[in-house]
Amino acid sequence: MKQTNGKVFLDSNILIYSYSNSEPGKQLIARNIITENNSVISTQVLQELTNTVTRKFQFSYPDAANAIKECCHNNDLHINTEDTIVQACRIAGQYGFSFYDSLIISAALECNCITLYSEDMQHDMHIDERLAIINPFL
Repeated sequence: MKQTNGKVFLDSNILIYSYSNSEPGKQLIARNIITENNSVISTQVLQELTNTVTRKFQFSYPDAANAIKECCHNNDLHINTEDTIVQACRIAGQYGFSFYDSLIISAALECNCITLYSEDMQHDMHIDERLAIINPFL
């Protein structure tokens, strides 16, 4: 059953671990986050997932397309817009994140998520006093 105490946003590394067999502990954590939360992903996250599973995991493109469909079935999808990109520029300037990390953060804020799960960003950092970045693998 999905928790209803606030939406969470998933960075691409969470989805990537959910498809990776090389680190079963992280795979289990990633899958639990997806199944136990009201989770959101963005078009950028899907693009990064596709690039990784086809390049690193040697998924065929039909298999990658199936993974995309599965992710969209299991998570809400946010489509990045002009506003998402403009806000990402502000976040990059204000907090010093890379543009692409800022784009993930911007999408999470637009979706009113309270948590952003990411292995790659600063654990326990708070953005605009609304969004906590959490590394679930610590």
